[in-house]
Amino acid sequence: MPKSMFLNMIKDEMYQLRYSKRSIEAYLKWISSYIHFHQKKHPNLMHDKEVEAFLSHLVLELDVAASTQKSALNALVFLYRDIIRQPLNFKLSFIKSTRQQKLPIVLTTDEVRNLLAVVNAQNKLAVSILYASGLRLMECMRLRVQDIDFDFKSIRVWHGKGGKHRVVTLADELIPTLQQQITVVKQYLDADLLNPEYSGVYLPHRLRLKFKNANRSIQWQYVFASRQLSKDPEDQSLRRHHIDGSTVQKAIRHAAKKASIPKTVTPHTLRHSFATHLLQSGADIRTVQDQLGHSDLRTTQIYTHILQRGGNSVVSPLSRL
Repeated sequence: MPKSMFLNMIKDEMYQLRYSKRSIEAYLKWISSYIHFHQKKHPNLMHDKEVEAFLSHLVLELDVAASTQKSALNALVFLYRDIIRQPLNFKLSFIKSTRQQKLPIVLTTDEVRNLLAVVNAQNKLAVSILYASGLRLMECMRLRVQDIDFDFKSIRVWHGKGGKHRVVTLADELIPTLQQQITVVKQYLDADLLNPEYSGVYLPHRLRLKFKNANRSIQWQYVFASRQLSKDPEDQSLRRHHIDGSTVQKAIRHAAKKASIPKTVTPHTLRHSFATHLLQSGADIRTVQDQLGHSDLRTTQIYTHILQRGGNSVVSPLSRL
């Protein structure tokens, strides 16, 4: 919880705008860092020059990656646009990070098989979907029952990174387990509807107004529903949210250790592995781009480097001795 009244106000405003918990935490961290960098000067008294100085400091002193600097910029753009109501100049002048993007860590198919064999039963379905469909962690956590299309063996992802929608593949092998999971969710809902304090599952504001009773229908329930009801931070109403993504992160980390995989394995490692293995099996790179939801093909092309032996398929001269 933020300690200052100002940060608490920003937190409440972001909840009202339905930012994710993760985005709220990240934005508050950067806004707090920005304020402390300028000796706790109030953002009302600062603007473009102070933002430029802070963003340059992140590169010159902390040597952050371009993506980290961009996250800080996004937080400050939000601060001045939505809170201070004095948007930043479109052409800010600051030193941009030139740190190269790291090559993604990818598991072999055997390593994926071993990981899935030992991951705990409670999280195995979610972990399997991360690899089988190439989802980001929070895309998986936010899946609703109606997003699973068993007829066309696909999963609909709404409002992924950058607000984009896409349709991804659903592995045949996961269909029976997914159907069982939805049966469990239906049992949760039946019990919840008997609770007079239950306010239905969370829906975005526009959908809440358009579909009055949708929050009590099975179609809108989270596939990976939490076992416990909880208070909605927006209005303190009692709802059943999705499970916390950190539980899946921990399950993957423990499974990787148990399977003796000598790599750093995270949920995103499974997404990297999905993309690389698709290309390895002959999938067209644009198909992989669509499955991952990348706007720019160059982002997807990083996976081709994984498949290039020694860079551009060069065979080492040592192999010819």
